[in-house]
Amino acid sequence: MQKQVRMAPIETERQEAIRPRKRSRSLVGRRTRPQLSDLLLLLSAFLRRIIYRTPLYSLSLLGHAPTVITVTPPDPLPGDATRGRTILEGEFTFAGESVFGDDSLWSPSGVSDLWMEELHGFSWINDLHVVGSNAARLRARALVTDWIIHHGRWSSIAWRSDVLGVRIAAWLGRYEFFCASADEVFREKFFTSLNRQVKHLARTAIRETDGAHRFFAIKGLVYAGVCLPNGKETLAKGLQFLGQEIQCQILADGCHRERSSRLQLVLLRLFIDIRATLIAGKQEVPTTLQSAIDRMAPMLRFFRHGDGGLALFNDSTESESWLVDMELTRADASGKPLSTAPHSGFQRLHVNRSLVILDAGPPTLSVSDEHAHAGTLSFEMSVGKERMIVNCGAYTGRNVNWRYACRTSAAHSTLILEDTNSTEILTNGHLNVDDMTVTSRREEEDGNIWIEASHDGYEHLYGVIHRRRLYLASSGEDFRGEDSLIHTSPRCNANSENRLFILRFHLHPQVRASLLHNRATVIMRLPSGEGWQLRTSGGKLGINESVYLGIPGETKHCEQITINARMANEDASSETTVKWAFSRITDT
Repeated sequence: MQKQVRMAPIETERQEAIRPRKRSRSLVGRRTRPQLSDLLLLLSAFLRRIIYRTPLYSLSLLGHAPTVITVTPPDPLPGDATRGRTILEGEFTFAGESVFGDDSLWSPSGVSDLWMEELHGFSWINDLHVVGSNAARLRARALVTDWIIHHGRWSSIAWRSDVLGVRIAAWLGRYEFFCASADEVFREKFFTSLNRQVKHLARTAIRETDGAHRFFAIKGLVYAGVCLPNGKETLAKGLQFLGQEIQCQILADGCHRERSSRLQLVLLRLFIDIRATLIAGKQEVPTTLQSAIDRMAPMLRFFRHGDGGLALFNDSTESESWLVDMELTRADASGKPLSTAPHSGFQRLHVNRSLVILDAGPPTLSVSDEHAHAGTLSFEMSVGKERMIVNCGAYTGRNVNWRYACRTSAAHSTLILEDTNSTEILTNGHLNVDDMTVTSRREEEDGNIWIEASHDGYEHLYGVIHRRRLYLASSGEDFRGEDSLIHTSPRCNANSENRLFILRFHLHPQVRASLLHNRATVIMRLPSGEGWQLRTSGGKLGINESVYLGIPGETKHCEQITINARMANEDASSETTVKWAFSRITDT
């Protein structure tokens, strides 16, 4: 190690202790133990599905349908012309899966629910729109007609409230493209179906889904209320739901409760779209909505690396930098990224060209945890526009084993004890985070930054707490850490010295690493040729294979630096510590 750097306990800044939001369901052991309330909810949902399928319920959706739309929602996001042309040719590719031809298009076999959700959401009409030809217009119209024929009555995915909201918004947003020039027969079918869908959505918008999914349903309600004649009641209901969910789901620091950087971008865009549609319809923008946009935009900046893309936390991919730029411009919110996001638990260390983003919170603060990864105390690091240390990212395909692997602690740049996740991933896909506590403290002095954070995810199994201390020097060229396992209970028995823990530092695919002969130093070379080295004490250095899923649909091979060590016996020491240091190589 280089010269001594102070890593003592930090006293000058407040300590943040973050606990996840309690769930209504009980999560015990490897499987869930259903409660009476859970069973009642399942029974209620089952009975509603039976009712929705009946002819009587279908009749209840009849009514006087509109014949025009009064407002066209603005939608500045261009589609994908390449995908639009493939749809013209009969190929539908969503979520990494492709279906060819129109036969049984709306109910194909062997595809994932994600594929079905994208198909029935109709956001791909944007792709046909950007093609811009008359053939694309007619193709869109034909597919809308075909959907109405096959799904005019309720079906489980196509009429689920979040999918329904996305489809209503897509149909209204591209009405001028595929519907305005149509004949009266098509227009009558279109508005009759649209009216039925809006009625059903008004009944189910926040009943069928939770978490971020509710905002997609609410968007459909607001669009329908603004764009359709006599939509006053629909709009009022949509805005009421919107205000309630913003208060519940958007934290004071601007982060969404599910703590996903990708979802942060998606929801910010959704809120901006709703605001733009309200303005186009000469409706007042609720203060709650504007406040959410003003808080969320700086938080989105918080998650950006030097290349303009997003950090890979909790089911996230990089996203295209131009898209992030566009949404931040549309947000028209000038707030700078916070250094500390106290309510969501993230920390940002940015000095000169070096940027470190640390996840110092529990995986989720919501009852919804489909995006949550077991990556507590993981970090990512970029230098200028080049990523160096990363997490593995998010898997979007159908393979459940791949999805599980990306959610594990080992897929993140953090410490893993006994190959065990810091947060238990249950057999039903949920995470058991109810009893987890994560703390963090921060100090800054003369441009230097210290962070001390800890979590107790391993305490119930091994009687230890993981503490991570980080230090970034004012030059930005010296980044150090200490990872300690601290004994807290006798559950860490006499065999504790046999317990293996591994520090993993996943490298971006464009970074090349070499282990020197002394096996105490790793040299890393960035794409620009800039060199960094990692040195350590207290563990054995190694370089192993890894994968990177930061770009949707791509699995890239990369490397990871590992530091292997074993816990000290509880009788001999109250803690085991591994020290490490990244430093820029200044000579050629």
